[in-house]
Amino acid sequence: MAFIASCLSYGSRKQFMPKIQSLLRASKGEPFEWVRSGAFENDVPDRPECFYRLYSCHAMNQFLRALRGLIMAFGSLGEFAACKSLSLDGRRGNAINVLNALADWFYDSGLQGIVPKPHTSLCKRPCMFMRWMARDSSPVDLGLWADYVDKASLFVPLDTHVARTARQLGLLHSMSATWKTVESLTREMAEVFPGDPARGDYALYGADLPENY
Repeated sequence: MAFIASCLSYGSRKQFMPKIQSLLRASKGEPFEWVRSGAFENDVPDRPECFYRLYSCHAMNQFLRALRGLIMAFGSLGEFAACKSLSLDGRRGNAINVLNALADWFYDSGLQGIVPKPHTSLCKRPCMFMRWMARDSSPVDLGLWADYVDKASLFVPLDTHVARTARQLGLLHSMSATWKTVESLTREMAEVFPGDPARGDYALYGADLPENY
């Protein structure tokens, strides 16, 4: 459910939260089985009308079909992440491996945009999802993948608000917003929070600094 929610988390919270809640209700609180069994076909049919903003019902149906294919092939999204993240020496893996693998899986399934790829976009929503799954000892992050994704390898989810706050605080100096900007801000946060750079996401996203700060 966290993965589906992250893919829908853009625009206004007042818009995407009800849409996420509607899917949770449709799954009767069992989103894994809802996807695995194909029951989602009854709730998100393959039709052309709008599902949420830029996503049509067709696109969302194809996304859930691709997610079902991943689950059938690997057993779960967690098993997929574990397989794709581990380094050659068996140590906890790098988040970038999982981000790339997720993007490739859905791109190869004929989908573009719902699961963006690092290096070609800010990749905010997947970076946010990885934070939820890999950060442990957190009051809000789930930490379910902490055993095989090193939280030191996480990236700070970047959007226009976070970028503006980071510039106001002198953490970013470029006006561009690219993957290199994400990497630059993450390096700065790693200086403040060694081994856990994504922890800085809370302060940057929650800050409400005046324009002339």
